[in-house]
Amino acid sequence: MSTPDYALQAAFDSASLANVEKIAQRRLRQRHALIIGLRILVLVIVLGGWELGGRFKWIDPFFFSMPSAIFAQIADWFINGTSQGPLLQQVWVTLEETFLGFLIGSAGGIVCGVVLGRNKLLSDVFSLYIQIANSIPRVVLGSVFVIALGLGMASKVALAVVMVFFVVFGNAFQGVREADRYMIANAQILGASKRQLTTSVVIPSALSWILASLHVSFGFALVGAVVGEFLGSKQGIGLLISTAQGAFNASGVFAAMIVLAVVALTADYLLTALERRLLKWRPAAF
Repeated sequence: MSTPDYALQAAFDSASLANVEKIAQRRLRQRHALIIGLRILVLVIVLGGWELGGRFKWIDPFFFSMPSAIFAQIADWFINGTSQGPLLQQVWVTLEETFLGFLIGSAGGIVCGVVLGRNKLLSDVFSLYIQIANSIPRVVLGSVFVIALGLGMASKVALAVVMVFFVVFGNAFQGVREADRYMIANAQILGASKRQLTTSVVIPSALSWILASLHVSFGFALVGAVVGEFLGSKQGIGLLISTAQGAFNASGVFAAMIVLAVVALTADYLLTALERRLLKWRPAAF
């Protein structure tokens, strides 16, 4: 084949590749639009069916409320505030308890998981006690914390810490144990110290495990804070739910649940962005 033929073939291949890429991008956009449309359709069907069921008395709106009443309750809280004060103040109190519990529990779980994962003796000594502590229903400890620490923020943070710690600890411990042995051996051959092995090889290897646990553990921290507020508190979304429950206000209970869902989804989005930033070296999944 002559040089002009090669050039013509290369130009044709380049044009074909560009067309294939455009078609693939168009199909991806169409699929994305389809998914969004189906999600909206499902939401409309569920909320519409719920609203119609309440209005036509197919379900009892006193117990199950209706979407219109729930959103009216949220609007009333935003405009007029709750019985405990402004709605955003209640959200902030719960968020503060959640983040403190999440940070303390995550830090403690990561440190203990890495230390015990790297030290076989400590792991053998403390594994039994960790199993015993993990077998206790942690929500039950909320009552103990309220009695010991009072109705303030400390009891809610303590329960959130306990809820988070074991989730992060388990993943960090397993991630350290699953670290690549060949990579560790190569680093030791190159003269890496134990500290360098831990910080440069083991922890980066376990990072995927640790970050995966953070998605779950933030939800547990939020549960711990809300349950603690439900058991006894002066402010927070948990107290808002408890007050609505005591007044048989189903709309208030569902409205508080929606506020919690928005908070949890926002936090999950931020954690996902952090994970992508920290693990940008990892090949993209197809």
